[in-house]
Amino acid sequence: MSPRGEAARPADTSSADVNGTASYVYGIVPVDVEVEPGTEGVGEPGGQVGLVTFGEIAALVSDVRADRPLGRPQDLRAHQTLLDQTAAEVPVLPFRFGAVLTGSDAVLEELLKPYHDAFVDALREVEDRTQYVVNARYDERTILREVLEENEEAATLRDRIAGLPEDATRNERMRLGEIIEHAIAGKRETDTATVLEALSDVCEQLVVRDVGHEREAAHVAALVERDSQAEFEQAVDELARRWSGRVEVRLLGPMAPYDFVGTA
Repeated sequence: MSPRGEAARPADTSSADVNGTASYVYGIVPVDVEVEPGTEGVGEPGGQVGLVTFGEIAALVSDVRADRPLGRPQDLRAHQTLLDQTAAEVPVLPFRFGAVLTGSDAVLEELLKPYHDAFVDALREVEDRTQYVVNARYDERTILREVLEENEEAATLRDRIAGLPEDATRNERMRLGEIIEHAIAGKRETDTATVLEALSDVCEQLVVRDVGHEREAAHVAALVERDSQAEFEQAVDELARRWSGRVEVRLLGPMAPYDFVGTA
């Protein structure tokens, strides 16, 4: 994917009713973007990615069989890979996985024309910006030790059930689990606030994502100016050093700005 130059021709999906194909939509880009010849996306091997254009914008699309169920891991990977590679070079408004319209005519009439101005404004907002995701996860032994050291009831229950059968201590184990879960939730709230404070000065926006794992300390998406990427990555590295041995910090990206655009 590259900026400027003559835009690629729309993929010919208008005959969906005849040949059983439909248009899979990845996202919206500026109209002057070019698609590299041979770029493949979701669908059968060899499915080529093209553009459907209108005004100042274009939709990234490829042909898929109308009766083909989507959802295979390789489909999701193809969707994300195309969008992330595109975002590395040009502004893109990523769509959620699985957006399918009946053909290029539908892409034009139902998507590009009615939402043209909103898409233009949104593209301007993400121009020269990219997304990162900070995923922080507690070290299990360390976080359990913290909870037991800070909560007298938890420590007492731990000692009481040590070496006893599970059946005989079911109530105590359930109570201990509740205490640990509540304590980790409190720590997560505090540690997420720490992440937001540490990164707020080196990015444009921050979004707190839903927790995906019980040991997650923080899950935060950041919109970062391209000129500030090195500074942002350095701030994340510093946070990881501060939390070494307690929290493992992973930085994902750069990627398409999934968390910072609204899609039709």
